[in-house]
Amino acid sequence: MGPVRGYKKRRKIEKREETSEEGSVDWWDEFSKRIGGLLSSTKSMDKFESVFKISRKTFNYICALVKEDMMAKPGNFVFTNGRPMSLNDQVAVALRRLSSGDSLLTIGDAFGLNHSTVSQVTWRFVEIMEERALHHLQWPSTEPEITEITSKFEKIRGLPNCCGAIDTTHIMMCLASADSSNHVWLDHENNHSMILQAIVDPDMRFRDIVTGWPGKMKDSSVLQSSNFLKLCEKGQRLNGKKIELAEGSEISEYIIGDSGYPLLPWLVTPYQGKELSESKAEFNRRHFATRMVAQRALARLKEMWKVIQGVMWRPDKNRLPRIILVCCLLHNIVIDLEDEVQDEMPLSHHHDLGYRQQISEFVDNNASILRDKLSLYLSGRLPP
Repeated sequence: MGPVRGYKKRRKIEKREETSEEGSVDWWDEFSKRIGGLLSSTKSMDKFESVFKISRKTFNYICALVKEDMMAKPGNFVFTNGRPMSLNDQVAVALRRLSSGDSLLTIGDAFGLNHSTVSQVTWRFVEIMEERALHHLQWPSTEPEITEITSKFEKIRGLPNCCGAIDTTHIMMCLASADSSNHVWLDHENNHSMILQAIVDPDMRFRDIVTGWPGKMKDSSVLQSSNFLKLCEKGQRLNGKKIELAEGSEISEYIIGDSGYPLLPWLVTPYQGKELSESKAEFNRRHFATRMVAQRALARLKEMWKVIQGVMWRPDKNRLPRIILVCCLLHNIVIDLEDEVQDEMPLSHHHDLGYRQQISEFVDNNASILRDKLSLYLSGRLPP
């Protein structure tokens, strides 16, 4: 995973497989009575799933992930009637805050909590999740994992040995324009925003992210600042087996991105221009169809975790990258647990409306030769 500005690295956490039994029917029956207003408008899906955007199975798993830390240092959080909040209560409030994007006051009123309690519970959950769930966002480390990913990408539109699709989205913020320190966050579309760059696998799972930078940074600059680029340049990433396209013609592992990124030996971008040969035009069509997975992943992320979908009201710029990270972790957990709720979500690729396509003019000569070979291979014109 790339750097998340504002995130402090903690001790290494072993992968946890246990699930919680505390997300019981009895707890939900009692809890649902207190939030009747949230349930009254529910028409589709299970009422539990409509509130939290995840299934009970996934909810129980998340409770198990955070239980040890949450129980080790109880926050003594209580409802307005004085009743102590259980582990499940705290997880439920935090998930509702992240998934609905509703204000602290709205959630507090719905759950019977002071808005300050909603804020404290949500932040505590974020802090624990970024430590306990980090194993859900990792670059594939074994050959079987890479093989499965490249095979799935190839099945989309034929691109061989592709390991990921990269894209960038903006997380909007409402900041005081009178404060000169906020000008750094003003992007090229005149919005205050923070960047999220993600590399995605064919299942829409995030494999590497970079966030925390101002929205005015170009995609290519965000990439340039990333640990992923440094690892690639050192030969420590995308360094697996090569695929033979034809005799004497091989292609290494690579990722794909749009025209906002530079053309590099390990990052393949589309051809630019209008007067393209048929093989180049066909390559661009296949390239576009394949990298759509990244656009869909970012659109799904914002759709499920609406706290980062709209315009955030004066967020803490040090905390926001960590909230974004945890939303990405939750996104991956839903995929890893094969949560059926995701099947109910609309499949969109619109995640950055109002932002124009960026163009990078940088072209690595060796990468250009490799892209030409790949284009000829896909059109069946590469000499054997």
